[in-house]
Amino acid sequence: MRPSLVAPLLCLLLASPLRAQVTTPRTAEDQAGTDVVWSSLGASENDSMPIGNGDLAANVWTDPSGDLVLLLAKADAFTETGKLIKLGRIRIRLSPNPFAAAADFRQVLHPGNATLELSSAGNLLRVWVDANRPVLHVEGHLAQPTRVQADLEDWRKTQPFNDGWPGETDPQTASGQKEPSAAPDILFPPSSDRIAWCHFNPDSLYPYVLRQEHLEAVLAKHPDPLLHRSFGAALLGPGLVARDEKTLQSVAATRDVRLDVVALGKENCPSPAAWRSGLEALIQETDRVDLAAARSAHEQWWGEFWNRSWVRLAGTPDAEKVSQGYLIQRYMVACSSRGQLPVKFNGGLFTVGHDLPAGTRQTNAEHDPDYRAWGECYWNQNNRLIYWPLVATGDLDLMKPWFDMYLRALPLATDRTEIYDHHAGAHFPETMYFWGLPRLADFGVNNPTNEIQSRWQRYHVQGSLEVIAQMLDVYDATQDASFARQSLVPFADPIVTFYARHYPLGADGKLRLAPAQSLETYQLVAVYPTPDIAGLMALLPRLLALPEELTSAGQRNAWAKLLSELPPIPLGKTARGKVPPLGKGDPDGTPTILPAETYGPTSNSENPELYVAFPYRLYGVGKPNLQLARDTFAARRSPQDTCWGQDGTQAAVLGLTAVAQKAAVAEFTNYGAQRFRWFWKPAHDWIPDLDNGGDGMITLQLMLMQCDGKRIQLLPAWPTEWVADFKLHAPYHTTVEGHVEGGKVTGLKVTPEARRADVVLLGAP
Repeated sequence: MRPSLVAPLLCLLLASPLRAQVTTPRTAEDQAGTDVVWSSLGASENDSMPIGNGDLAANVWTDPSGDLVLLLAKADAFTETGKLIKLGRIRIRLSPNPFAAAADFRQVLHPGNATLELSSAGNLLRVWVDANRPVLHVEGHLAQPTRVQADLEDWRKTQPFNDGWPGETDPQTASGQKEPSAAPDILFPPSSDRIAWCHFNPDSLYPYVLRQEHLEAVLAKHPDPLLHRSFGAALLGPGLVARDEKTLQSVAATRDVRLDVVALGKENCPSPAAWRSGLEALIQETDRVDLAAARSAHEQWWGEFWNRSWVRLAGTPDAEKVSQGYLIQRYMVACSSRGQLPVKFNGGLFTVGHDLPAGTRQTNAEHDPDYRAWGECYWNQNNRLIYWPLVATGDLDLMKPWFDMYLRALPLATDRTEIYDHHAGAHFPETMYFWGLPRLADFGVNNPTNEIQSRWQRYHVQGSLEVIAQMLDVYDATQDASFARQSLVPFADPIVTFYARHYPLGADGKLRLAPAQSLETYQLVAVYPTPDIAGLMALLPRLLALPEELTSAGQRNAWAKLLSELPPIPLGKTARGKVPPLGKGDPDGTPTILPAETYGPTSNSENPELYVAFPYRLYGVGKPNLQLARDTFAARRSPQDTCWGQDGTQAAVLGLTAVAQKAAVAEFTNYGAQRFRWFWKPAHDWIPDLDNGGDGMITLQLMLMQCDGKRIQLLPAWPTEWVADFKLHAPYHTTVEGHVEGGKVTGLKVTPEARRADVVLLGAP
């Protein structure tokens, strides 16, 4: 069944709470979760809903006049200054407007098929981004003939297209001696039935970053990822003509409405004219696809997406809120992580803003649509949380941009290590541009050294280990030898090599990890940081366990040697909520794991000692010394549920049900101030705070199921009052489905059936 055919049934199911005695229907539509329904027009950009296909996305809202507004975003829209910006904003006016004073107005977001609908008596408009093409469609039928006008609204500087553009880059900018300035957007002369615009990067920040970071020697070796990057769109539709370079309007009043936005992003495009030619070819290609056929394939993609996995909760009001939050987070990531570059933790593709007077200083309170707090770089500790839960959901296609970013950046990272440290291997900073170099604000402008100047980031390199852990989980799930050969091993080996070559052996024959830091919290003077040691302890045996045909003898020997040289996890005594000075321990405390063997004052609010639970899973339910890890958790210095706080994930791994449940509720009710409340509020980051939702997904999944090798543990931290229907992915091509009620699992289905023998039902704690 297609979603359009089962909409009445779906609305009925979603209007009522899931009853404990009823098993959730298994159709894709019923997995899709709760439609979001509004019965009044919006007032501003803060009243938007999200749609997208993973690469092209839009915030969609109405204003009090009934105008429909589309704020367009694309995953690869990075300017010459290294900033991720919007494609533009489109305003659609209907005259007369059937929604402006309609008492029965409805605006509905259907996550099941990623469609937004506006309706009133006899009037329907549907907005969707084709799951298989970079095209946004607005289509519908109106009760009365109406004139249609669509305007491109811009808040950035614009310039008309100059066909004689020479393509020459400023010599000082090309050499890295100065930063580029932002170029205006380009408006193309209108065709009879369409308008088009783009941003073309005539210069690039890339040479400036390399020169500032003392890497100009390899500038010619690694292609510039910003120079001549081009992105934009065309707006067109049947029965529409261009009035000027920014406006389309209908030839006559019509009852049938259709507008298409066709978007294109290109790297290293020779000129704006070449981009325009590529856009015209893309338009011709999309025109050959019948709209009904495209819609059918779009619905099929989303149906298959929702059938990959699901977690539906009931039993308490909090459970239902968690259920809806889990679904919406997964939906937003699916709408924004199938492009060239990964979704960003600080707002993703769904940031909003409004026009400001020229020269106005942007702030968190007043900003244009291109603004986002915490800038344009990727922060591993935040971004990783968006991607961890996608293994259990089976959304491995959404993980590809995350892995690809690191793999594309690996050659430059390898050269950087050789230049800075004079040895083999590669390392990535915690905060980095998508090409892998440190954020310049952290490295420091005119920094005479090769060391990052920010004390929060100087030695913070362990995030690369976590990327390896995620790749290993993907390999475990798929057993894909090609992925291991082309991605996992080529990435893991230089990262592990960096640790082996960078740190000397101490008098005890163990790798002396110093100078170092334990995440951002214990800076500069940490020795033997627990997250790095735990990461290597967790990863090296898994790498060594890969089939021998996927690795070389030299790699296996080097990994085994490093494993034998790892120091132990630092242990000491900690009084609850206090940090022992310099790792000496507290004689009145409880034996715990420490954040490092020695460390200085704290400067952040992380609990690095608990990386042994999540992400590295050295301790947990069903594993030795669980009480030591639980005592460590009880003594943690910085409890935190939301944003990147990891009480939920770590408590779930340790079987601390009440704490994990509290965190899941906090994460999935961390509603924002915008009308679409699942645009999570920015505890530390920006709106929507996608790492908050990712953290919540991980927590909920680990409460339901934890895998260790072939062992599948169900309900390791599940509250008895929560009812659930679930389908999750486990290693070795396995899916596990069931109904949970009263702390027990019924209707268990394990695919393939042979894996049922590996399932352990833990039940109520």
